[in-house]
Amino acid sequence: MSNQNISTKKFKFIKDNSIVYQRHMVLNEKYRKDSATAMITDSAEVIGINLHDPFRTSVAINDKMKVPFKIGVHKAVGGDHDFPNPGDLLCASLASCFESTIRLISNKLGIELVETKICANALVDVRGTLMIDKAVPVAFQTMHIDALIIAKNTNDKLLQTLIKGAEQSCIVYRTLRRGIPITLNTDIKINNE
Repeated sequence: MSNQNISTKKFKFIKDNSIVYQRHMVLNEKYRKDSATAMITDSAEVIGINLHDPFRTSVAINDKMKVPFKIGVHKAVGGDHDFPNPGDLLCASLASCFESTIRLISNKLGIELVETKICANALVDVRGTLMIDKAVPVAFQTMHIDALIIAKNTNDKLLQTLIKGAEQSCIVYRTLRRGIPITLNTDIKINNE
């Protein structure tokens, strides 16, 4: 039995009033019948524009919607930090995934949220990426979440269940906590025109 099956048995969901529960039941049936349909791919794409500017670009998020975001380089590595940098986007992914998971689970548990504030931050020693000190890893050393959740018509036990459920179900949180191998495929060409 998977951890997901174990954890969902602990929760008493509010079935009648939960749109999330109702939608999840449809998806549960679909994914049980055909597990391949549960595999999804999220995406982002950067197409280099203004390649003479080493400090700014833009990223299109989602391969269908192509939502554009301007990206800058952090001042700690020589940029102007005039737009969000990739580390900011990583923190945004963590905070938004965690808050979305809180919303979904609170709906299933019948918890009425009054206010949420999820703040994610990541600490990195940039000496590694700048090749100043080879002993410093080129990676964020720590990440942290501050979560404010104000709810009514609930109790401490149910709120603790909500937090545990978010920790178990938040995809970005779980991925970052254990790390993930990343494959790289390159297509490098030289144009001497």
